[in-house]
Amino acid sequence: MRAMSKAAAAALTGWALLAPGVAGAQEPKLSGTITVWSWDVAAKALEAVVPAFNAKYPDVTVKIEDVGNQPTYDRGLAGCAAGGAGMPDVYTVENQESEVFWARFPDCFRDIKAMMGPDGATLLGQFPEFKLTELTVGEKVYAMPWDSGPVVLFYRRDMFEKAGVDVASIETWDDFVTAGQKIVAANEGTKLVSTNGDTTWFRMLANEAGCAMFDPAAEHVTIDQPACLQALETVGKVAKADLFLQANWGETLQAIKADKLAASVYGGWYEGSLRGAVPEQSGKWGIALMPAFEKGGARAANLGGSALAIPSASKNPEAALAFLRFALGTPEGQITQLKASGLVPTLPAALKDPYVKQPQPFWGNQPIWETVLGTLDKIKPWRGTQYFAEADNSFIPIFAEFMAGRIEAKDALQQAADEISGATGLPVQN
Repeated sequence: MRAMSKAAAAALTGWALLAPGVAGAQEPKLSGTITVWSWDVAAKALEAVVPAFNAKYPDVTVKIEDVGNQPTYDRGLAGCAAGGAGMPDVYTVENQESEVFWARFPDCFRDIKAMMGPDGATLLGQFPEFKLTELTVGEKVYAMPWDSGPVVLFYRRDMFEKAGVDVASIETWDDFVTAGQKIVAANEGTKLVSTNGDTTWFRMLANEAGCAMFDPAAEHVTIDQPACLQALETVGKVAKADLFLQANWGETLQAIKADKLAASVYGGWYEGSLRGAVPEQSGKWGIALMPAFEKGGARAANLGGSALAIPSASKNPEAALAFLRFALGTPEGQITQLKASGLVPTLPAALKDPYVKQPQPFWGNQPIWETVLGTLDKIKPWRGTQYFAEADNSFIPIFAEFMAGRIEAKDALQQAADEISGATGLPVQN
């Protein structure tokens, strides 16, 4: 048998040190600096974890850089294209965009599962399937699941009450439209929800219906399917009832602050953004399950959510992995971020933390996290695939035509399927 190289032996030793439960294993003596790229409330959430991490690893300096959402993606692509030049030690990637990196630059990021050693599969296997699907290629797992975006209904209690609407009566999307018309009529100058012209609303409802732009194997275009048609027609009902405010992210928060918006249907991570934007509205907001397509139907979907990856060019990968394991792989790390920024944990052990059941003052003392996190095991997996950008860019102008009433839902999806097929080279599934 050929002798093991010094490099291989050192790698295995490092993995053993990082793997709890391995005979003779001990915590490694880590030091140095790691740089983390993230954005907005996600960056703030990671900053909140650093003090507790440093209590365990006092010799590791963690620098959280709020690079911005789109710049993080763009700089990541550029860095990978340049062989890892300029990349940080820890990189934030949105799940829906992650497969672009694994497909185009398979050597740009480390295999987190392999880095973790013997217990890697055990720890990663605890996360929900929908969080791991887009991070896995064969036996490799290129990033560690972070937050998720269980879709819920955020609503203004006072505006609903003024219209005589009990949120518990909103079980279906038809109920939502009927209630919305009452709420808008009773609260002059308001709209019910907002849209910024992208495909967010369609993707939320398509996931709830069990439909996606591509099949699970990413071999066919599947946007022209009955479940997607149901989703698009439902979005159309909200639009035809004139319940949408056309507004971008900042304009939406301004409308909320000005009492011009009665609700939002969004991923659970929006809790932190909304709470941070309008602290003066404490007690006026509540959270409910998203409506179903029919009574008794599914009321769960996911929108957004990210993962943390370690670039192959990281100068301190062992410390980077220790930070990932603490921030994402422990209840303490996940609950700290939930408290700080409303980032929704996906580690099952974190869901059992007492904080999840605590009443939240901003939300009228409602224990909102029981509602939000209670949907995690009901969310259907959804792959953005490496073709997400091409597919979404193809669909956006068609979706805009549909929302303007210039094209029927069925025709919109047929056209979208053809254009996505042309952009990706994948056949349309009939």
